[in-house]
Amino acid sequence: MTARLTCFGESGNAYKAALTMELAGYDWAPVHLDFFGGAARTDDFRALNEMGEAPVLEEDGLVLSQSCVIQLHVAERTGRFLDGDRNEILRWMFWDAQKGTGQQGGLRFLMNFLPEEKRPEGAIDWLTGRVQAALGVLERHLAGRDWMVGDAPTIADFACCGYLYYPEPFGFDRAAHPNIDAWLDRIAALPGWKHPYDLMQRAFPGA
Repeated sequence: MTARLTCFGESGNAYKAALTMELAGYDWAPVHLDFFGGAARTDDFRALNEMGEAPVLEEDGLVLSQSCVIQLHVAERTGRFLDGDRNEILRWMFWDAQKGTGQQGGLRFLMNFLPEEKRPEGAIDWLTGRVQAALGVLERHLAGRDWMVGDAPTIADFACCGYLYYPEPFGFDRAAHPNIDAWLDRIAALPGWKHPYDLMQRAFPGA
């Protein structure tokens, strides 16, 4: 049975799950969520995921939310992208959820999708500092290595790159981060890689 991933193109967290499934050759299909139209706040969606967040995976009666959980589920079912120290893979995925995409997603949302008059004063400057610090950690970690963990791509790579292919500005300059830049090129060269907007339908009005 084809797995269904409720998602929308602008979500880097949804991209982590979608990219993992696509690269693993998983039998899946996207189910569009009209996020900016309020679909995540409806009773029907809350019944599916009480957290009111995308992505959500439905497969053979199983319902999973949180991108890291979905990534791990897919990797375990396919035997793909789990080579190396499991604890180290999870360590970087959890770091990313808090310090990486956890900060990048909020900053990108404020700068590109929230009307300027609704942006909390000082929030962009504060988040920019957090994002730059996390990018520094990632840049240093990738010095002298091809992948986040071990000698092959893992779900840790697909977690940590979640927001880094998007065109909307949020203070990330690939040219200023050569190790990250080369790593993103390596991921994009994997068979089956697709840009987030080619994997999932966009939800922002006018996109």
